[in-house]
Amino acid sequence: MNKLTLFAVLALTWSVALAKSPTHFSLRAESMGGAHVAVVDDKEAIHYNYAGLSQINRLGNYDKRPEQGYYPRNWIGDMRLTFGGAGDIFKFLSTYNDVKEVQDLFRDAQNEANAITKDHPQITSKTSAILDSLVKNPKYVKTISSYDHKTMEARVKFDAELAFHNFGAAFWMNGSVAPYIDAGLILPYVVVDTFVIDAVAQMGGAYEIIPNALSVGAGAKIVKRHKTNMVTVGLANYSSIVDTLKDQLGDATDDFFDSKTFSIGLDLGILYQFNREVRFGASLRDIYLKSLAGETLIPNFTMGVNYSPRFMNSNTGYGRKFNVALDFADMFNNDRNYKFFTHLNFGFEFEQTLAAIPGLNNEFRFIVLRLAGGFRGGYPSAGVGLEVLRFFSIEAATWGEERGYYTGQDENRIYMVQASIGF
Repeated sequence: MNKLTLFAVLALTWSVALAKSPTHFSLRAESMGGAHVAVVDDKEAIHYNYAGLSQINRLGNYDKRPEQGYYPRNWIGDMRLTFGGAGDIFKFLSTYNDVKEVQDLFRDAQNEANAITKDHPQITSKTSAILDSLVKNPKYVKTISSYDHKTMEARVKFDAELAFHNFGAAFWMNGSVAPYIDAGLILPYVVVDTFVIDAVAQMGGAYEIIPNALSVGAGAKIVKRHKTNMVTVGLANYSSIVDTLKDQLGDATDDFFDSKTFSIGLDLGILYQFNREVRFGASLRDIYLKSLAGETLIPNFTMGVNYSPRFMNSNTGYGRKFNVALDFADMFNNDRNYKFFTHLNFGFEFEQTLAAIPGLNNEFRFIVLRLAGGFRGGYPSAGVGLEVLRFFSIEAATWGEERGYYTGQDENRIYMVQASIGF
């Protein structure tokens, strides 16, 4: 693989549109369209609603919470290490092929220019000859048009999470950048607006005000964000790409532990079990006490409801879980003329134990399959997950995010895969 092709792969692997605040990407929640503030029955309560930590070792526990004893039980809690990455695989493949094609065209034009200017090696005449050769080639004109402000987006993540009844803690990191390709006058070039690394350490807990009914939760987090400046790289001048990437990595390493760029944030949540099948939840997250990397971040206020029909859930050895959720999310964010449906998230999940020891109330399960779907801000979402021996799991999800200036203008389709180990 040549250097230009390698750079295209790297750019696609590390790119992502920056969120307003450090955002943990839960594939369980995202596959449900992001509707999760009233679901929160596992470690995701750390990220969506701390009050949900009160449900761990209560749902599915006939002694502690008999009304929800039918629900599949997770009596241990959650201890997980997770690695994941995301990108638009279809755009990746098309861009990869386009980059190779343009590079081949450019090299052919160089060879032709070298032959024409053999007796006239001046730079100006050689450059003109290259341009003339490219313009004569109709394939070049067709290919170069595909680069008109072409965005390439992906995400990488690492999570270390611990959650059990009424307590949870996590450390997680996201790597993100927002590059795009422009056609240019002769050859395409890549522009990286910002390269961002977010690191978050957080912990919190829950408390049941009314046993088996009303819980509140709160947590604090220390957040670090590193941002680099704009980088522009021409695809023809790829000899300097490696040095450019090394410089940016050096800047990130040197500044990452600068305490001046740390910020403190608070998260608050509430969860109300209305009856044995319906829960309401609300959370106010990302309340930062100072700006982060020079930016003032808007708190995220979300309300939602979850419905778990009794007849669809089972706490036998072959346990089954079914949830339907609806959230009105991020109410304070009215950026880019966002409309009502941008804030509306809807989703469902179906989880079935496929191999287990009967009679053990789903506590020792061998293989679990999870399917989910929904709509996030009007864009469809879906996901699938497989858990083996409670220790290893792999998940895949896709969802859409608004990239335009108004709701429904320009969808940014995300495809993410992650693997995790733990209990």
